[in-house]
Amino acid sequence: MLSMATAVIMPRQGQSVESCIIGKWHKQKGDKVQVGDILFAYETDKATFEEDAKTDGILLDVFYEEGDEVECLKVVCVIGNEGESVEEFRDAPNVQQAPSNDMPPVSAAAETAVTSRESAPAFNISSSEVAPIGVAASDVHGLRISPRARTLAAKTGADLSKAIPTGANNRIIESDVQKVIAAGHLFTSSVDGAGSGIIGTGIGGRVRTQDLISSVPAASVKARLSSAGTPIVPDCEQIKLSNVRKFIARAMHSSLSDSAQLTHHSSFDATDVMAFRKNLKSVENHPELSRITVTDILIYATSRVLLKHKSLNAYFNGDNMTIFNNVHMGLAVDAPRGLLVPTIFNANVLSLSEISVHSKALADKARNGTLAPDEQKGGTFTISNIGSFGVEMFTPVLNPPQTGILGVCNIIERTRNGKFYPAMGLSLTYDHRAADGADAGRFQKELIEYLENFSFNIVLDPVGLF
Repeated sequence: MLSMATAVIMPRQGQSVESCIIGKWHKQKGDKVQVGDILFAYETDKATFEEDAKTDGILLDVFYEEGDEVECLKVVCVIGNEGESVEEFRDAPNVQQAPSNDMPPVSAAAETAVTSRESAPAFNISSSEVAPIGVAASDVHGLRISPRARTLAAKTGADLSKAIPTGANNRIIESDVQKVIAAGHLFTSSVDGAGSGIIGTGIGGRVRTQDLISSVPAASVKARLSSAGTPIVPDCEQIKLSNVRKFIARAMHSSLSDSAQLTHHSSFDATDVMAFRKNLKSVENHPELSRITVTDILIYATSRVLLKHKSLNAYFNGDNMTIFNNVHMGLAVDAPRGLLVPTIFNANVLSLSEISVHSKALADKARNGTLAPDEQKGGTFTISNIGSFGVEMFTPVLNPPQTGILGVCNIIERTRNGKFYPAMGLSLTYDHRAADGADAGRFQKELIEYLENFSFNIVLDPVGLF
């Protein structure tokens, strides 16, 4: 019988995506599926997606577990008729990117592993998009083991040599490690017996505090903890970096390595800004104004001032610069999966109310994992506000090829002419290859003047509040 099984591959979401992590399986091996049924959820370094079935049938097999990192274009599972073989799909090579909407070409190796019926390719591809990426299972001393199984083994000291693999491709999965633990096959750390005397390492053989600390036998510490009912935990553990954290790490390192970054710290009198925001809450028939934040005000003011300082609203491209005539403001968002920077396009022509609506919608998407890749591109300048954490000043890192980023800090009570006033800190990082210190200083000075007279300046703006 010729196979008509359909391979479901890991989609590619964006040109920079190389791998995705399986979040949750909504269907299990042996389940019946129909077109449109959600098979599994997966996440990239920026967002969470769901993969639905493109054909009816039975979920014949799944090749990866929840938590596994899977290369784009790898076969994740197979849908077909009961009794059909799936062996030709195990460890199948990645499917290449299709140049059109036609069926993606299959490698010669894959073509020899599958058959066709009525001239239609048997190695069907089911996914929303396609593109390449890498293997999820780790190799530990010759063993293939899933990330969750490896983490459990590291935490418990399970002897993996006793594990019997039951996962796909002879892989050790979490349940296999649990069986090892239940059987009592655990590693125990040996402790050398301590001598009865303490050897002093100080002058003249004197005993130092460090000698006393190092002389305490580890075994006695364990015994005390056990007798006190204190659970003994490993001294440390290794945690696999998420896609988001790896992306952030690469981006931050590249930013600092490939640009000449310098930061200016200053502050402004936030009396007018705070009074303006307070007055918004009392405006009748416009309850949405009460949601306008200090960050929204900073975005509004910065987008107006920035156009007069074009070297900071630009991309530095090595031998040339791209100068933008509109401000596409990047907004750093602290999301559960890591730092994300959605873009408020054309912020310089939006009203304060529109900026507030856009910023909150994008921040919500970032936090719940539904931010689209296109909503994180095209920023020309970035604002990062961590003042709520009590940070008085910091050094924000550029988001290349952007040439500027403004850090917003907390408010500190200061005195001037014997009177207290709220001083809000601003930390401006800029690429010194694109702008000189005087350029950055002029921008910062003008922004401060705009903010200290915000209620007056917004009235003069033809767009203004609404």
